[in-house]
Amino acid sequence: MVDCRDFVVNQLLTVNPHVSGRGYCAHVVLLRHILLYVHLIGFALLLGGTITQYLTRKYKINQAMLAGAGTQVITGLILAAPFGRAVDPPPGKLITKALLGVIIFAMVFFSRQRENVNKGHFLAIAGLTLLTAAVAVFWR
Repeated sequence: MVDCRDFVVNQLLTVNPHVSGRGYCAHVVLLRHILLYVHLIGFALLLGGTITQYLTRKYKINQAMLAGAGTQVITGLILAAPFGRAVDPPPGKLITKALLGVIIFAMVFFSRQRENVNKGHFLAIAGLTLLTAAVAVFWR
């Protein structure tokens, strides 16, 4: 059992002993799941915004893409912290995802003021977004 007072002062918490044999405060595990949920919403915003702009043939960075890219980077960095998970992912995977996330964010952020973005640049954002999802799913 883990003493949860280290995580939350003056609050009684239950402990989750099913996470890799290590005891974690249930609230830490819940926080991790909420962050993962927000991370997936960021992915949906980024990819959905990209697909929407592509289908209209107006290659412009929209607010959904910018919000999604920012959400992905922020929640991704927080999720990389070693709390509330059963298995630590390989460091190479974390570094690869961090680099891809920062590249995507830079491509979106610095192009947001342009009236039109080059089609290749726009498709690269979509491709790198899908590559990031593939790294998350298939790299074990």
